[in-house]
Amino acid sequence: MNAEPNVAVLIDCENAQPAVIEGVMRLASSLGRVVLRRGYGNQASLAQKWQEALVLHGFAPCLQFQYVAGKNTADIALALDALEMLFDRRAEQFVIVTSDSDFVGLCRKLQERGAAVHIFGEAKTPTALRHACDRFHQSAPLAPQEVVPAATDVVKRRPRFVVEAVRTLTLSSPDGEVDLGALGNHLRSVHKGFSHTAYGYKNLRAMLEAYDLLQMPPAAAGPCRVRLAPDPLPQGAILRAV
Repeated sequence: MNAEPNVAVLIDCENAQPAVIEGVMRLASSLGRVVLRRGYGNQASLAQKWQEALVLHGFAPCLQFQYVAGKNTADIALALDALEMLFDRRAEQFVIVTSDSDFVGLCRKLQERGAAVHIFGEAKTPTALRHACDRFHQSAPLAPQEVVPAATDVVKRRPRFVVEAVRTLTLSSPDGEVDLGALGNHLRSVHKGFSHTAYGYKNLRAMLEAYDLLQMPPAAAGPCRVRLAPDPLPQGAILRAV
């Protein structure tokens, strides 16, 4: 039985919006085992626009400084890393998040070496890039009212299966913790259509922080992690799950 193909997810953070990351990870998880996650951009795009999304999904930020004004060094870094991943046989499937036609050449080179390339881009993506990849996936535009969902529209709930998911994943973790990106992928895989917004929360982290049976240890750097609260629970702590 053949193992799942290794998948690399590479995001051009200067040419994409953080709102697409949920759809990107669903796509990547359906292609195989996601082993490489990187976001490329300058200080403004990584720290101001993409930081929360990259941290939540366990991405490694790849900061690129502009040596000359007007030159996009992030594109070059992404392309070089993609080719290196292919030559080192760390990935056979590539999900590249961009709408920039400069990546046509990269798609061609990856395909010539036997890799499959999926481009995840916006409606403005040029035809040349759409045709250069194995498959183009267009991100759905957000309706104005969906950009900032009203907190009063959905009653906040805490389903018990989230705790059970953490319990299951931490059984194989040496430190008894699991990162939020892995937990989110697991929840979407086991519970089709799972979304934190359906339970009244702006993101998965806010949802997990509402549980008495879960804890999120403070981390100076790296992806956010979650674990089961120590047993026995403090007196009066209960899980209100529906």
